[in-house]
Amino acid sequence: MFEFREKKVLITGGSRGIGKAIAQGYALHGAEVAITYRKEKELAETLINSLPGSNHICIQSDITIDGEAEAAVSKVIEEFDSLDIVVNNAGMFIDHPIAEIAFKDWQNAWHSTIATNLIGPANICYYAAKYMITRNQGKIVNISSRGANRGEPKAPAYGASKAGLNSMSQSLAIALAPYNIFVGVVAPGFVETDMATSLLSSEQGEAIKQQSPMHRVGRPDEIAKAVMMLTMDGMGYATGAILDLNGASYLRS
Repeated sequence: MFEFREKKVLITGGSRGIGKAIAQGYALHGAEVAITYRKEKELAETLINSLPGSNHICIQSDITIDGEAEAAVSKVIEEFDSLDIVVNNAGMFIDHPIAEIAFKDWQNAWHSTIATNLIGPANICYYAAKYMITRNQGKIVNISSRGANRGEPKAPAYGASKAGLNSMSQSLAIALAPYNIFVGVVAPGFVETDMATSLLSSEQGEAIKQQSPMHRVGRPDEIAKAVMMLTMDGMGYATGAILDLNGASYLRS
């Protein structure tokens, strides 16, 4: 089903969790993969060295900083002599319930979350699109969340950032369609990653699983398959789509 031989892929926040699964999926199906990481150099290098195929790279980058986002995209193009697919996966989640938090902490949560979940992807989209326009082709997938529509009462900045990401993606899908550039979104529900292990093992874990009629949370490889599906050949007419992937834990029409 998937064929990505000779495709060059950039994945932000690719050292663990969903990003790691996406990197593994593309590499397994023939792509050359670049991942960005902010701090976890050892994890990033371990992943790159474990991927099937060759010529994979990892890049330390804080994509919320304009110059670093530009440098990351430029590095991929320099190393691979091309850039075909971009997956904006880097993100963060900070609890900041309004009834319990001081204003300074509230403000910091908003600044950090919006910078990472919306400004960072916007920066990467800008520089990737500028290159893709010159080639009249390219594909971008942004990783959103069910929280964009469901709401996040304990983390409103997260929900707002993902809603903004959805809107930006659809705006870019329209703006970039004349250049044969695809832009889509995958919006997962709760996913079983290493960062979520402690929560899923706690008293809240069973309640989280019961949010879905499947009585489980998602797996990173399921999200990776959805991303690859959107970027496979023949899916161009899906540009602008937001693919909900939450085990029917949140439904909308």
